[in-house]
Amino acid sequence: MSTTTVRLPDDLKKRLADIAEQAGMTSHALILQAISDRVDADEARNRLLNEADRRYAAIAKTGQTVPWSEMRRYLERRVAGENIDAPAARPLAD
Repeated sequence: MSTTTVRLPDDLKKRLADIAEQAGMTSHALILQAISDRVDADEARNRLLNEADRRYAAIAKTGQTVPWSEMRRYLERRVAGENIDAPAARPLAD
């Protein structure tokens, strides 16, 4: 495990200590959790953006898509437990 030094303003260090105590954690544990949570969130956001870019590229390449209104109805029915076919992609409307 490596060590990293983080310089905190006194007021932030006090706030950190107070919150850590209230949570029953050490300041160190709270800092690690906060960093881990942020890294997890940023990685998830990057995966989402990469998937959006991939899907947009496929739409741009093929010109085929499914209108949101149809996809939403399909997803709502799937969530309700219906076993239905996904709507078919068709040329993108101008």
